[in-house]
Amino acid sequence: MNLVRMKPASEKRSVTILGSTGSVGRQTIDLISRAPDAYDVIALTANKNVATLAEQARQLNAGMAIVADESKYKELRDALAGTNTKVAAGAKAVEDAAAIECDWLMSGIVGAAGLPGTLAAARRGGTIAFANKETLVCAGPLMMKLVAEAGATLLPVDSEHNAIFQVFDFDHKDGIARLILTASGGPFRTLSREQMAKMTPEQAVKHPVWNMGAKISIDSATLMNKALEVIEAHFLFQMPREKIDVIIHPQSVVHSMVEYRDGSILAQLGSPDMRTPIGYCLAWPERMETPVPRLDLAKIAQLTFENPDPVKFPALSYAQDAMIKGGTAPAMMSAANEVAVQAFLDKRIGFLDIERIVGTILSSMPVSELTDLDVLREADTAARAKAAELIGK
Repeated sequence: MNLVRMKPASEKRSVTILGSTGSVGRQTIDLISRAPDAYDVIALTANKNVATLAEQARQLNAGMAIVADESKYKELRDALAGTNTKVAAGAKAVEDAAAIECDWLMSGIVGAAGLPGTLAAARRGGTIAFANKETLVCAGPLMMKLVAEAGATLLPVDSEHNAIFQVFDFDHKDGIARLILTASGGPFRTLSREQMAKMTPEQAVKHPVWNMGAKISIDSATLMNKALEVIEAHFLFQMPREKIDVIIHPQSVVHSMVEYRDGSILAQLGSPDMRTPIGYCLAWPERMETPVPRLDLAKIAQLTFENPDPVKFPALSYAQDAMIKGGTAPAMMSAANEVAVQAFLDKRIGFLDIERIVGTILSSMPVSELTDLDVLREADTAARAKAAELIGK
């Protein structure tokens, strides 16, 4: 991985935030707002939440505010009338914003929608903090090629990959035996399959530890988030799939670990608050003060670990299948999951139907070699159409 040293955190940095109204975006804004003189906000983007986007742009005096939903352009323009913030709308405008020169960019758009912007930022080079795991899941080989060619630096925001990044010896990678991703187990960890089948969206989004958006909360409940993270780690750290393990850790204090060939295991611990990994990326290669609660290990008293149940949570096996098949398989898995999760949130399918749809797509659809973005788009579209067909049945 390329690790270009950016300007010190003590110097003012220019930043762009893709997905500023989402969970990660809001927490990034929270950190920036605590030190507004340290950052020059170039652009903020949102999908359709104009009210919050306009409020953020005013608060941080952003150079640009872009809403992906073109029908919201007039509303955003009116909301920012009288300010110095330029306004734009449409998916292409979001992608263009990602290509604008800046010191640091947060890729916080959920799902495949975040892929074009992250790829545009990678082509530009510079430092990219990414919470959009689908970028590497869907287009890992293409993304890493762009990063290498442009001399970009990827900083992982996911707490698990951020933890690994902090203890990963990039200069002596041959000494690493395996990566160990921790998983909370989600809200249904102790339930039977029969009980899980009856769970509602309202129950599934109530994560026992983390405060996250709806989509990633559902992914946590199915353990699909961990399946996606295994694939992400495979590409990000260039580690073979057989050297990436997952362990359930309900307290979410140990965020992930790296085992070295001498038997040493290095771990990063912290409170389950996304502002820690976001702050690490925002200040990298230095560190910044964050308002997260400090760990009281004596109060926590116990840290427990258990192996994931492959019968209750088959998503992890899907990740292995997707990596073995390669090509467009991970992208189809991710696309099918996005469609199925939304259908569950809309109460059109049951909780266990999510995994059934993803499994069917992965086992039945042909896999193509991932040669370019056109191939990726075709596979993504086909997987979504097939998932929609299965949901209709």
